[in-house]
Amino acid sequence: MDEYQNKFDAMEFVEYIKTPKVDKVTLHRPYTMPVEGTLCVTGHHLILSSRMDSEKRKDDEKEELWMLHIAVDSLEKKFVGPIGYLTLYCKNFLVIQLDIPNVEECLNVASSIEQLSSLGSLTMTYPFFYRSTFERMEDGWVAFQPESELTRLKSEDWRLSYVNKNYDISDTYPRAVVVPKTVDDDTLRAAAAFRSGGRFPILSYLHKGHGTAILRSSQPMTGANSKRCREDERLLNAALGVGRRGYVIDTRSNANATAAKSKGGGFEIESHYPQWRRVHKPLEKYTTLQDSLAKLIDACKDSSNTTKWLSRLSASGWLGHVKELLNVACLVAQCVDKDSYSILIHGSDGFDVTPQVTSLAQIILDPDCRTIRGLEALIEREWIQGGHPFASRCAHGVFYTGKAKHVGPVFLLFLDCVWQLHQQFSCSFEFNEDFLYMIFEHSYSSQFGTFLCNNESERERVKLSQNTTSLWTYMNRPAILQKYLNPLFKTNQGVIWPAVAPQSLCLWESTYLRWDIDPAPRSAVWGAVLDIMQEDKEARLKVNELRRELAELQKEAMQKGLIGE
Repeated sequence: MDEYQNKFDAMEFVEYIKTPKVDKVTLHRPYTMPVEGTLCVTGHHLILSSRMDSEKRKDDEKEELWMLHIAVDSLEKKFVGPIGYLTLYCKNFLVIQLDIPNVEECLNVASSIEQLSSLGSLTMTYPFFYRSTFERMEDGWVAFQPESELTRLKSEDWRLSYVNKNYDISDTYPRAVVVPKTVDDDTLRAAAAFRSGGRFPILSYLHKGHGTAILRSSQPMTGANSKRCREDERLLNAALGVGRRGYVIDTRSNANATAAKSKGGGFEIESHYPQWRRVHKPLEKYTTLQDSLAKLIDACKDSSNTTKWLSRLSASGWLGHVKELLNVACLVAQCVDKDSYSILIHGSDGFDVTPQVTSLAQIILDPDCRTIRGLEALIEREWIQGGHPFASRCAHGVFYTGKAKHVGPVFLLFLDCVWQLHQQFSCSFEFNEDFLYMIFEHSYSSQFGTFLCNNESERERVKLSQNTTSLWTYMNRPAILQKYLNPLFKTNQGVIWPAVAPQSLCLWESTYLRWDIDPAPRSAVWGAVLDIMQEDKEARLKVNELRRELAELQKEAMQKGLIGE
């Protein structure tokens, strides 16, 4: 996008901003003192800057409000006399209030936010205007290409196929996919025609020990007449290898999978796939997850009725979804690692529940996925390149009051499950929980382009890698990474087997209750942990230094004959 186009688009915002600046606006945020200042409305941001002299302000009042319009999920207006009270409900569950001294100005600001938070054109959103000023250590857009990921497999049995290079086989698959080396592209094309959305079976993970694989796909289009596709059968058998068996884990109930046949979908018929056994492990769709999360956040925000907190938490069903997803991921990991079975995972479309399961199974199995760079690569490979529709699922949060058919916290549920694993194996993860929260925030609103669009085809169409900055470009710099390192991390090369009983699971309070519980005690605890870690590091260095000095003194004493050898 050239400079002229940017200037033209910027002028387009003028019609949405009737009142660009309002004085004497008071900002109310959780656990900070109210701040009075000047509110400015720009094309992409809502900015409040305090007019108080910086030396007189307290530490918690020095930070300006600098919020992307796209971060606002919904708003409420209330008027008492000449004063307008504007409450903003954000996608990260933050709720703030702005006291605006003039009703007309309040209405104008509210109108601007409503329009600018839902711009119709993707190229008018902030990532297309953001220009980074930091030094780039690497380009995040090319950091995790399929070619580099293939080299990690160190296997001669798999290859990279560019059968989908023009996105004509599947518009939700990436241009390059990993498939069995013995299967040619013509076979892939035939198998794709048999799978919903062209999403034929591809490799997600290869076990380093005994070569068993985790595959992903969409449902087969068997239909009411139980059609078969010999190329699809050949592809799946090639992924197994000679004499091996595998499981198809269908994330729908048996009833739903059977009902799909009447609409042209279906499931693998075992007589056509004799080396595979089908197992149904139903997991909820994004619509159910959205309702569940809304109930959870509603309970978190209701401080008036604490006596019913536990019952409302249970009624939301959110931790139940966490439990079920972890259960299926553990089953997959067990089949691959302990029982030496390969696994094919799919539901209907293969881009919602499927990446949840494939990703979590890899985190359980692969220590590399428990590092910062490894998790970034996993998200890029399984979610972004894998075609999870971020633009649709993360378009709105739980506070949105309009009609949103395709919205659902599929990715957030995955991050929650990663956090559960982090809680149980705190020393096995290189990153801290703030890293997970940061990724959650950027998936809903960001200055970076990483989570824009629904698939790779759409990203190439708007030239996302040329016109926006990758989140990974920003993240993978030592100064930034330092904030997200887990001080307790010690490399664990083994498989981690989590407890998934209900009593083993916790509410991710630093996300869902982030703005409802005073963060000071938690910050103080982690501050103390870091101090202890630093003291321990310094003490170890001192011990090593003293040992060297002692060794030198002993050597000198022996040379002088003061002590014997």
